Amino acid sequence: MSDCIFCKIINNEIPCEKIYEDDKVISFKDISPAAPVHILIIPKKHITSINEMSEEHIELIGHIFVVAKMLAKQLGISENGYRIVNNCGEQAGQTVKHVHFHMLGGRNLNWPPG
Repeated sequence: MSDCIFCKIINNEIPCEKIYEDDKVISFKDISPAAPVHILIIPKKHITSINEMSEEHIELIGHIFVVAKMLAKQLGISENGYRIVNNCGEQAGQTVKHVHFHMLGGRNLNWPPG
């Protein structure tokens, strides 16, 4: 998608603080962190939201969570805990129409979030 900010990041049209990249996903630091560790993990394939996903995306979603586990260990948050969040739709707070997962850690994360 030509107007998607995440697609522009994937295509190196917009810079980011990249944490990880492979042929399926890219991960980078959130520009407005809500925790000491706050990164985004996004698929390189443009998918608008979880609502657009189907059985063809099963392998991709599994891969995202395997990458999340690896990154949590790499970033030093796997032992104390971390949160993976996906916002789906406007009322849930999805501001970029490209499915993505937030990984937050490095402090106590209260529930419900304030």
